[in-house]
Amino acid sequence: FGRLDVLVNNAGTIAVGALEELTDREWQDQWELHVMAPMRLMRAAGPVMAERGWGRIVNVCSSSGKRPSGTNMAYSVTKAAELSLSRSFADLFAGRGVLVNSVSPGPIGGDLWLAPGGLADQNAAAQGVDREAVLESVTSRVPLGRLGTEEEIAAVVVFLCSESASNVAGA
Repeated sequence: FGRLDVLVNNAGTIAVGALEELTDREWQDQWELHVMAPMRLMRAAGPVMAERGWGRIVNVCSSSGKRPSGTNMAYSVTKAAELSLSRSFADLFAGRGVLVNSVSPGPIGGDLWLAPGGLADQNAAAQGVDREAVLESVTSRVPLGRLGTEEEIAAVVVFLCSESASNVAGA
């Protein structure tokens, strides 16, 4: 439609790795993907949206940014930085009609966790247990007792990008 209304930063990845196994390159790659890429996109999109007086930016972060995981410290630390980045941009642009928010899902029952070789299998191998034991352990720590769905997270993102969320900034 010839204008930019919404930016959703939803790139991210994680692999199981103990602190002593994470290389400087892996730390840098996580930083580039989870912090620098969204920052660059927000830095480009925010002023364009602010000039029109309306825009929505949503960063898909992670609950690991609030409660670090020992299975990949670089992921947790960079997701925490992405949360802080989101709040910084929210404070910067809210007064000009651009609402910036983040979503921090826990484990989601998609390919990242459930595909062959995904996080369930990686954690099983690292812990010396079977996949089902990992999934049972993970779901037992989720208040709802189950993995979230991609559709549930998408619904929250759609809400945050809508006019209905006109009073939500920096959340």
